[in-house]
Formats: sequence, C-alpha cells, structure tokens
Amino acid sequence: MNQRASNLLDEALGLVDEGTNPWTLSGRVLLIEDCVETSATFLLHHLLKRALYTLSSNVVVFLALSQPFSHYDRVLRKLGCNLAAQKENNRLLFLDMLTSEFPDGGESGLVALYGKIEKVINGLIEENKKSITIIIDDLSLLEVAANGASNHVLDFLHYCHTLTSVFGCTLVALNHEDIYSSMEKPALILHLEYLADILMKTEPLATGLATDVHGQLTVLNKETWDGQGRSRNRIFNFHFRIKENGVEYFSPGSRA
Repeated sequence: MNQRASNLLDEALGLVDEGTNPWTLSGRVLLIEDCVETSATFLLHHLLKRALYTLSSNVVVFLALSQPFSHYDRVLRKLGCNLAAQKENNRLLFLDMLTSEFPDGGESGLVALYGKIEKVINGLIEENKKSITIIIDDLSLLEVAANGASNHVLDFLHYCHTLTSVFGCTLVALNHEDIYSSMEKPALILHLEYLADILMKTEPLATGLATDVHGQLTVLNKETWDGQGRSRNRIFNFHFRIKENGVEYFSPGSRA
C-alpha cells in the first residue's frame, strides 16, 4: 500500500500530519452513516485514534452506547493506540451508557447527560484550553434509550452542537441509515445532515461483492477552501478494504 493510498481518508477530511499541526476538525460536526452490509465503525476507530494522537492537548469524550470499553481498547490496540493508558492520563473520558434508560421520554436524562458533558468540557477548557472531541458511537441506540423520543435526542444534539461554536469542540456521531429504510427519512437525520460539516457514508459496491473490496465510502466535506480563498463543497469517493490492523483505501477501479 503506497503512502497516498493510506492517506486518502485523511485528505478527504482535511486532516494534516499527526503531532505537528492543529486539530483541523475543531469546531466541526462529522456525521457517519452506514448500513448492515457495510458497517462504518472503522471510521470511528480512525477518528478516535487521530483525535488522541494529533496533539498531546486533545481530549476525547466518548459516549458509548454500542460497545463496552474493553471492545474499543482491544480494537485500538491493533491500530497502535493504547486506550487504557489514554484513559488513565485523562485524555479519554469514556461514558459507558450501554444500560442507560432515560425515563419520562428521555428529556430529563438527556438534559442531565448534556450537563455532565458541559461540566467536563468547562473544566478542561479552564484547565489547559484543550481541544475536545465528542464521539457518539450509535445515535440510534441513544434514541432507544430515550424511548423513541427523537425530538429530545435532537434537542440534545443541538446542545452538543453549540459546544462546537462556543468552545471549538469537534462532534462525531454514527447512525445506521438503513433502520429508516421502510419510512421517509426522519427529521432527526435530516437535521443532522444539515448540521454536519462533513458527511461520511459507507455503502456496498454498486457492482456487487468483490474479493478485495469491502465497500465504498463517500465523504462530503462542506466549506473546504481552494487556493484563492473561496469556499466550496468537495465530494470524495473511494473504495475500502478492512484488514486485521487497519483499513486500506483506494480509488475506484484500481482493484478487482
């Protein structure tokens, strides 16, 4: 795998070299959409690692509704990232919400959850003016925890969105698009797609299964800047192959 192929995703996201440059996703909202055939959890893993390793001042607040800490720790170790050490060093604040249930339509529970996140962020900002990334690993399960009250979940996400403008936080959320396949796309998803600065979507290959290609990834990066200082949307499309210790990205047509 050549260096350019390994960096296709980072180029699409506008990320720069680790350790030497600012976290270029600060103040942006990233929405990841996937389906049963092509899970996009590998994108969460990639962004989690990049958020922790780009600058030593970065902190991640991870809302886990899909998998326990042990799962993410095991996966990230294969990618060369020790989450247990990051957690001990207070670089990773892992909120295990696998058994969370919010009464009364979820409103009070979500308000309390946001209050907890805001308190943590306020403390971090006052301490060292850290860059903070908030990751939600499964919006559909957050909706389940709120007893299907999508309006309260949307309010919660709007509150989280304010953190991107007030504190420059990065907000990353994963949702499963195909759970809404039997109905019109709900207001929750439409609002999220509108709020997203970067929309990432994994899908099966249009031509069917292939041995060396596991799916295709589309990245819509809004408001990227060209060389003349003008803002424009950029769309990237490439194929991916999930391997034991990472993911390989390549241009369509370059593999069988």
